Amino acid sequence: MSKTRLQLTWYNKDKALIPTESGKYGYIWVESSDPRYCETHTLVFDEYVTGRQTPKSDKFQYSERADLVPQEDNLLILGESGDVLRALTRVPELADKYVGTVKLVYIDPPFNTAQTFTSYEDNLEHSIWLTMMRERLLHLKRLLSDDGSIWVHLDTAENHRMRLLLDEVFGQQNFVAEIVWGKADTSRNDAKHFSLDQDYIYVYSKTENWKLNRLPRTAQQDAIYKAPDGDPVPWIAKPGHAPGAATHQGMVYAVQSPFTGELLYPPVGGCWRLGQSQMYAELSKYTEYELVELADSEKRAEVCGVSVADIRDGVKALLLKGSLETAKENAKRAANGVLPDVFFINDGKRIQVKGHLPEGGVTPRTIWNFTDVGSNRNSKAEIKALFPGETPFSTPKPERLLQRIIHIATNPGDVVLDCFAGSGTTAAVAQKMGRRWITCELLESTFHSYTRPRLEKVVNDKDSGGITRTKGGRIAADGVELPEGVSADDAAIFHSVLNKLVADDNRMKQDKNIKKLKKLSKTRMEKEVVNWRGGGGFQVAHLSLKCFDYDPRLERVFLTEDAKGETLIRSIAANLGFKMLTRDETAVFDARRGNSLLKVIDGVATVEIVDWLVAQRESNETIVLAATSVMDGVRQHLRRSCKGSRIAVIPDDIFHFTKGGGE
Repeated sequence: MSKTRLQLTWYNKDKALIPTESGKYGYIWVESSDPRYCETHTLVFDEYVTGRQTPKSDKFQYSERADLVPQEDNLLILGESGDVLRALTRVPELADKYVGTVKLVYIDPPFNTAQTFTSYEDNLEHSIWLTMMRERLLHLKRLLSDDGSIWVHLDTAENHRMRLLLDEVFGQQNFVAEIVWGKADTSRNDAKHFSLDQDYIYVYSKTENWKLNRLPRTAQQDAIYKAPDGDPVPWIAKPGHAPGAATHQGMVYAVQSPFTGELLYPPVGGCWRLGQSQMYAELSKYTEYELVELADSEKRAEVCGVSVADIRDGVKALLLKGSLETAKENAKRAANGVLPDVFFINDGKRIQVKGHLPEGGVTPRTIWNFTDVGSNRNSKAEIKALFPGETPFSTPKPERLLQRIIHIATNPGDVVLDCFAGSGTTAAVAQKMGRRWITCELLESTFHSYTRPRLEKVVNDKDSGGITRTKGGRIAADGVELPEGVSADDAAIFHSVLNKLVADDNRMKQDKNIKKLKKLSKTRMEKEVVNWRGGGGFQVAHLSLKCFDYDPRLERVFLTEDAKGETLIRSIAANLGFKMLTRDETAVFDARRGNSLLKVIDGVATVEIVDWLVAQRESNETIVLAATSVMDGVRQHLRRSCKGSRIAVIPDDIFHFTKGGGE
């Protein structure tokens, strides 16, 4: 019996979708060979938007990020996401640049919640939604670099189906995490049953090569690490044992204390936290040790929770080498200096180990609270600040949420892609973090009213919200040294409370001790920190007009009224996989693919045209002549005149539609 991979199935999974109307959500099913689906649109480049970086000022502090070089190689596209992704992966000039180069894909697609919002429609039926998303995921996978990752943001409407779809496209072995974002900072009392407080973000890598960046450590996290023994690296004390005795029997053995001579074992069910070689090296810093085989199988079996017959043989104990008196003297001297990473407490009756301050930051967790990455309320406030008096989006995402995602998944200079731009949060945060970006938006009203204006504000340093600035932290006032364990925030609270307690008592206000306490707890706020100063820029583009259409009743492909001039030439080149030539390269041919040259004619291919083209080529070059009509005998004449060349009649030879056939 053959084994098949578990897959999600749905109605019309083998079909394709095309928009019912340009610039709006709404789709109809067609065959996957339908020209309306297969046509590759090109990008038409409009103006380039550039900004200038604001010079530094003494009014602010500046983070390292404020000194990153602002990125200029960015792309903002007006167009339907499926068509845009097909252009990026199929148009040779774009594919050469973008396929396999995107480090992070973050998408916040329509959630399919049967609601219609002001800025976009979100009521796609499940099968349509799944087909729409599958096609985009397949293109996004091609665009991702081998060390890239995709992050898909959803609520509960389609998250269970999306997880199966992501398994199918990226492989379940490349699933990384399900992140829960606690988006609500208050409960909704108007909810019918439960107040829905979270969204989900599914993280998949393209390959096993993906590695994440850890999160920066906070001062609060570092504050618990101390160095009471003078160790140059701060540490916290951890138990000398860890769970897992039954499966780690080689780490269950006796350790003789140099202070008491007692044989110490991990507690029942536990094993020593460190490997025996590391234990031996650290204990030898107290006095000399040796590995000795003891007849302690019963004791070790008791600790491991197994029978004596099942205990592992040959695990040696760490015993003192020499007299106990000598060991005591050596151990006391060692205990008065920088302690080894394995040390004794309770007069030598218990073992602990040092947990040093970790390098490289904090491993990200899978539950993200709104206090750390922002809430829906925060994101709405950010949009309102950019566009006063308007509430254009129901569920925008806070910049801090995207900041964390982009930090974890990319480094400065990497490419970030979001094919559902909306308000432009992903691109805005990517620009502020020194990343390159690509984004597109379907709705023309959203594009011109919000997406582009927001990004223009970012590069022109007219957006001071979101992650642009960070409130300055509280620190001890000049000349004040706070005692260990007392933070500046603690001192400020104490100072405020003390002022309130003595506010109505003039005698206490003049008390020397009260004045001294006030002086000792005095703090101040640091300057605001600037993380982004503007600069960089982006290319604005839109999708080319449709050149091919199909009439299902006639089963015929035909050209649209826009299929003429440069639009037709670029369309034919893109759909045949040719790269456009510049006018500096040739005055005759339009595009090239290897040794094959393309010439597009909106008219009749004749013998005279063929002879003229053949005369313009090099001897090793072939010709593809695309024309809307062909004179009799011209095909044969071209093949004889230039071996390996051919004529493509527009549109019939560009798209071969067969009902039920593939692309």
